Amino acid sequence: MFEPSDFYDLVSGRRRGIVATGLRTVLRGAEVAYTAGVGFRNRRYDSGKTEIHQVSVPVVSVGNLTLGGTGKTPMVKWLARHLRARELRVAILSRGYGATDGGRNDEALELEQSLPDVPHLQSPDRVAIAEAAVEELASQVLLVDDGFQHRRLGRDLDIVLLDATQPFGYDHVFPRGTLREPARNLKRANIVCLSRANLVTPDEREAIRERALHYASSAVWCEVSHAPAALLNSSGIEGSMDKLRGARVFGFCGIGNPQAFRKTLENAGAELVGWREFPDHHDYQAEDVAAVSAAANDSGAEMAVCTQKDLVKLRVPMLRTLPLWAVVVEIEFLAGEEAMRAALDALEVVEDEDV
Repeated sequence: MFEPSDFYDLVSGRRRGIVATGLRTVLRGAEVAYTAGVGFRNRRYDSGKTEIHQVSVPVVSVGNLTLGGTGKTPMVKWLARHLRARELRVAILSRGYGATDGGRNDEALELEQSLPDVPHLQSPDRVAIAEAAVEELASQVLLVDDGFQHRRLGRDLDIVLLDATQPFGYDHVFPRGTLREPARNLKRANIVCLSRANLVTPDEREAIRERALHYASSAVWCEVSHAPAALLNSSGIEGSMDKLRGARVFGFCGIGNPQAFRKTLENAGAELVGWREFPDHHDYQAEDVAAVSAAANDSGAEMAVCTQKDLVKLRVPMLRTLPLWAVVVEIEFLAGEEAMRAALDALEVVEDEDV
């Protein structure tokens, strides 16, 4: 099975040989066409030929420059909690990628579990759900999850996350690399935030900062780590991360950056005796659960551990005889927290008495 890590090995150049070189050449041709399409679309928005729809309340977008997971969900949680602490009515908007049969996708389920007082609307038509959030829910601030490339909905604050472990998509646009659009388009960002900054050296962080701010010279810069805060099971019981230290663990996930989760387990002191990857937003079927259960029990593990996005879809406390835990991740600012708070507090929010 071709796993996400296989794709990253290919486009990063880690995979060697004549076949790999040939595949990269083919992907380079597709990259040229894809980049041209992205450029045409962006020029239409820049020139005003394609309309950008504005709503009557502030819109904050959290997005990526690259494919895969950069830690948007923990950032959205942090932003929502900050705004709710000001007693503002917040709604989260997302496309709902990976949802099946009109249900909620994994990100929505995780956010609902973590933010029960914040409504989450999902639809490919984010302009329509933005208007619904304002008119029907009386929302005062909208958070758009994965919104950097969704330019049809206007925004007041564009936050772009760069994953420190692969910040610039191996310097190629998809499918030759993992950039969604050329790195120079980072110029649209108001805030650039380096996620998982604790996984690289200070010198590497500084090099990424210099390059990012070369493209986005007026943007605010911040750095965050994705700190494992606790373990959680499907019954809502929390456990300490200390459970992982020295434990034999079978790890698995269906997220955009599986290697980052693997590093999280290893950094927590787990002894990984088995590992399985699924595609991002994977919809777990009965056969998947059976296969993972068999592999985990055969590995000699004493527990199975996944991400919170996986747990909210699996909703089982055990994989046969093994307890199943998820790692709950929260962000911690390493730099730029005051600037982030200041940017949020500067949003022109309509107070109730002004409505």
